Amino acid sequence: MATKYKNITGPNLIKTGPGVLTGIVVNSHTSGTMQFLDGLDITATDVINNTITLGAAERSIGFYDMAFTSGLYVATGGTLDITVYYN
Repeated sequence: MATKYKNITGPNLIKTGPGVLTGIVVNSHTSGTMQFLDGLDITATDVINNTITLGAAERSIGFYDMAFTSGLYVATGGTLDITVYYN
């Protein structure tokens, strides 16, 4: 299965249904935060990864093989531009 990707600049539903979060690239940010949830919106209670607060010079973070069942939702704060890779 080919890896898919989605570029986002705010809170976003990446995928519905089961899948795997395979990677994240932080393209740019200003005091950005992100949290990855197994669900369809911000009300999801299954947290894949709790809130990540990016340092001033931080540009990329990688996660690999993080499974989700209901969907992949990314909650964000501050100003950021990230690319999310998933299957």
